[in-house]
Amino acid sequence: MSAECCGTDQDEDPSGSRLDGPDQESCSPPKAWQVREIQLAGTAGTLLLAGFVARWLGADTAGIVLYLAGAVVGGSTFVPGALGGLLRGRTGVGLLMTIALVGALILGQFAEAAALAFLFSISEALEDYSLSRTRRGLRALLALVPDEVTIVKKGRQHTVSAAEVQPGDLMIIRAGERVASDGVVREGRSSVDTSPITGESIPTEIGPDQHVYAGSINGHGSLTVEATATIADNSLAKVVRITEDAQRQKGHRQRLADRIARPLVPSIMIVAVLIAVGGSVLDDPATWIERALVVLVAAAPCALAISVPVTVIAAVGAASRLGVLIKGGAALETLGAVRTVMLDKTGTLTRNQPAVVEIVSSPGVDPAEVLSVAAALEARSEHPLATAVLAAAPEPGPAADVQTVPGHGLVGTVVDRSARLGTPGWIGPGELGPDVSRLQDAGATVAVVEVDRSVVGLVAIRDELRPEAAETVAALAQAGVEVGMLTGDNRRTANALATQAGLTEVHAELLPTEKSALIETMRRDRGHPVAMVGDGVNDAPALATADVGIAIGAIGADVAIEAADVALMGHDLRHLPQALAHARRARVIMGQNIALSLLIIAVLVPLAAIGALGLAAVVLIHEIAEVFVIANGVRAGRTTHLRATS
Repeated sequence: MSAECCGTDQDEDPSGSRLDGPDQESCSPPKAWQVREIQLAGTAGTLLLAGFVARWLGADTAGIVLYLAGAVVGGSTFVPGALGGLLRGRTGVGLLMTIALVGALILGQFAEAAALAFLFSISEALEDYSLSRTRRGLRALLALVPDEVTIVKKGRQHTVSAAEVQPGDLMIIRAGERVASDGVVREGRSSVDTSPITGESIPTEIGPDQHVYAGSINGHGSLTVEATATIADNSLAKVVRITEDAQRQKGHRQRLADRIARPLVPSIMIVAVLIAVGGSVLDDPATWIERALVVLVAAAPCALAISVPVTVIAAVGAASRLGVLIKGGAALETLGAVRTVMLDKTGTLTRNQPAVVEIVSSPGVDPAEVLSVAAALEARSEHPLATAVLAAAPEPGPAADVQTVPGHGLVGTVVDRSARLGTPGWIGPGELGPDVSRLQDAGATVAVVEVDRSVVGLVAIRDELRPEAAETVAALAQAGVEVGMLTGDNRRTANALATQAGLTEVHAELLPTEKSALIETMRRDRGHPVAMVGDGVNDAPALATADVGIAIGAIGADVAIEAADVALMGHDLRHLPQALAHARRARVIMGQNIALSLLIIAVLVPLAAIGALGLAAVVLIHEIAEVFVIANGVRAGRTTHLRATS
């Protein structure tokens, strides 16, 4: 099949596909009968049937000619590739079938040769079609980008092709239109539906200086959006590119199938030669050569070779369409085996919209001064809580020599005075200790502000729990998953939020390196895969250490997508148990396919060796099994079980 915007051939490198922009027509998958390989296989089948009819009517010569024609047409879909691979030193299932096809023709078994060519060609064609169609489902995300977009240049509106959009262009997005590329809102307010990308059904309210992403649907009103990426480099294109690259990563089961299939092919050829030579010494050579050919076909690992890849591609593609980016077979399989999930607090269990809820000042100190010093330091910080402080003091004063002390806080100089802002465990609160306890018991994070080595006050910040957090924790527990919280926050605040979420396992006051070490300990002691869920940036060490790192809210965050094994494109935590259930189901399907593939080989080989099954029967059983394996693998692409829990 030709490589199109929405998919590539099975043998092509997915990373080589171009992402210049969507092509609506090529993103529409062709019907099965329009595919050249299926057309050839259908022609071979027609010739085979015509040969049977001709022989039944007594026209033996015509029947043989039709059989030969069917063998040639069917064989044209796999023989050239098999011979080309042999010249490059590669052996595979196609080579076994080629040898069997040629051998059957030499032995005068024209009907069996035509049947083999037809059945193998149709199974190969359906296999390619199913893989290509699944890839097209992923690449169809690119079709969410409109063909044309209205941009403003020199005060006038122009309609241009979406592919012409460049960073800095001002795009006009009217009500009901899709956003052509990632950008920042410059004018207007609206609600944006991101469900095609993130899977979240509730529209997001946006206004000036807020980000919007390619493929989002503007709900009402008009927006002026400054593009920050081209069509080829927007968030949708990156998701597709990363997913296609990740599909080449192999999980344990896929590696197992490969490890079995790779040495099996030459081993089968050796066994077939031994059967042919050994049997010919003792009996009729024609009989044993025929049996050797049948064994050759019986042991061909066709179904085994395709059993896992088709499942992985189907499952990964389906998950991506629902806002869950799973980076390949290795991540998919490990995710399906996870039995412990550790959740970061800030930005994962909480809304990541912290706000200053109270300021407590020391005697004789103006609360405004406490907030001013805190804002001056936080203006140079990338910590999530800095946003809350700066929102309360939008015009921070000057600060110099600001440095971050990981896991503790900030130090710097404010108005020529040394200043610190940090946790109560790092900066003793002194006489404000009771206030620290009161605020922490209420679920607030408390920052102590110090000037010239004297505590001047406290800033209490609270990030409310996500409304779906308790539901998510309950769903994970119901699925037999142990759930816990990891946070650098103080124990009182962590326990207060954990109680609201229904968590009993809480690990608080952890430095980033301590989170990573704890995850490593869990992996060793619990004896099963452990997943870590965080924002992909602040929790990078723990995400990297976990068997599966899961980033939440990853759309538009390059670091999060690159760092994690799995990325939830939106912020809805309910996608987490959905992703786990999806991966578990795919893992079961992989196991079913491998078991069936090995069972077929184990049963057919001895029956073929003793002559109980002929070539046509073995080919028919094999190819029926392969079609079944493909169909079973494609089931991993069903999303009904995910949507039902949305």
